[in-house]
Amino acid sequence: MERLRQDDPAQIGPFTALARLDPESAERSVPERRYLARSADGERTVLVGVPRAGADPSRWAVEAEGARRLRLPRFLDVAEVGGTAGFPWYATPYEPMLPLPAVLAAYGGPLPEEVVRGLGAALAEGLAAAHARGVAHAGLSPAAVLVTAGGPVLSCFGAVRAAAPDGVHRAGLPGIDPGCLAPEEASGAAPGPLGDLFALGSVLAYASTGHTVPEQGELPPGLRGSVGACLARDPADRPGSAGELLRGLAAPSRVPDPRLPPSAGPATALDSAALPLVLPGRVVAALAAQSAWLLAAELPTAHEQFTSSASPQKVH
Repeated sequence: MERLRQDDPAQIGPFTALARLDPESAERSVPERRYLARSADGERTVLVGVPRAGADPSRWAVEAEGARRLRLPRFLDVAEVGGTAGFPWYATPYEPMLPLPAVLAAYGGPLPEEVVRGLGAALAEGLAAAHARGVAHAGLSPAAVLVTAGGPVLSCFGAVRAAAPDGVHRAGLPGIDPGCLAPEEASGAAPGPLGDLFALGSVLAYASTGHTVPEQGELPPGLRGSVGACLARDPADRPGSAGELLRGLAAPSRVPDPRLPPSAGPATALDSAALPLVLPGRVVAALAAQSAWLLAAELPTAHEQFTSSASPQKVH
C-alpha cells in the first residue's frame, strides 16, 4: 500500500481515494489501478478499481459488470459498478487485503509449501465454481490474488479478454503478466479453463519460488507434480479440471486410503475445509497494520489533494 501520486484520481465516483493498493514496482503487471477509498460521509470504506492508463475503458467496464454479476466463491465480491464511458469504476466493501506480491514481501520471501497448498486449493475451488458456470477467469496472476484473513480471493476478472480481442497476440501487453499467460492465449486463442489452470500454476510457482517461470528443480518436491502439470505448454498435458488439480494439491494426510470405503473419498472442489489456509504471523501483522492505518486515515482536504507528492511513499 502506498500514498497517492499526483496522477492518481482524488475522487472516484462517490469515493475519495486514500491510498494505492499496489506498489509502483507492480504497476506493469496489474491490469487495473486499485485504491482504498472512503465515502464522503465516512461511513463506507471500499476497494475501488479503475482501468489502467491506455486501456480501453469500454472493454474494461464490460468485464467489471461481468464480475458484479458472477457472485462466485473465492471471487472478489464486486458490489457496484459506475462511472462514465471514459472513466468507469467498480467498488467492493473493504476488508484487510494484500496482493500476493505484498504477501511475499511481508513474509520476507517465498511461502512455505503448506501455505502454498492451501492457497492453491482455495483458488482451485473458485475456478472450479466458475468453470462449472461456463466462465473462465482470464486474468489470474500474482497481483490478481488478494489475500485476506479468510483466505484468497480472485480479482482482475477478464483482464485477458479486456486487453485484446480473440485472435490478437497478447504477449507483452501492459498489465498482462507474461509468465501467467498460457501459450495458446498469448497467441490469440480465446481464454478458457485450461488457460486458467496454466495461470494458477504460475501463481503457485510464484508463491513458492518468487517468480512465475521457475525451473522444475526450483519448485518444492511436493508441488512439482501438480504445479508442473499446470505449466505444461500443451493444454492436453495439464490437469483436466480445477477439481482434479485440487485433489492433486491435497495434503498427504488428506489423500484417501484405498482401503477405506468410498464415503471417505478424495477432497472435491466443494470441500472448502479440505486444506485450511493458515497465514504466517508476519502476513497477519501486515493485514492488521493496513487496517489500523485505514481506521486512522482522515479524508484529505482539497489543499492536501492538490499538494500531494508526485513520488509514492510507503504506507505502513
